[in-house]
Amino acid sequence: MLHTSWDERLRQYITAIVQNHKHKMLAINNVEDHLHFLVGLHPGQSIADMMQLVKGNSSEWINQERLTRQKFQWQNGYGAFSHAKSQLDTVVKYIHNQQEHHKKVTFLDEYQKMLKSFAVEYDLRYIFTEPAEE
Repeated sequence: MLHTSWDERLRQYITAIVQNHKHKMLAINNVEDHLHFLVGLHPGQSIADMMQLVKGNSSEWINQERLTRQKFQWQNGYGAFSHAKSQLDTVVKYIHNQQEHHKKVTFLDEYQKMLKSFAVEYDLRYIFTEPAEE
């Protein structure tokens, strides 16, 4: 679980990872059980490679800093969606509004809606599980 006492540091850490690999961080925000970020992807690295670095390095940092009582690790997988340049302002506002948004909509409901709107076939067994309480 991402805690408000250190989530800003996490966002800064992830931003540094992204930017150190020549991508451009356009927006980043989180709530307690997930994180969204929007990047301008550098063509020299795949989304999969970037996500492996972001998840691996940030997990290691969280554990080294002892920010959680239990060992921290992100769930397997991730969702990545492309957007037209004309949609960037809308996506940035959406990311910045996560705290309010998730007072009304759960992440699982939101993610299923995204998958449907992008016509992505999925199996509920493989997309997301509720995090265990610490």
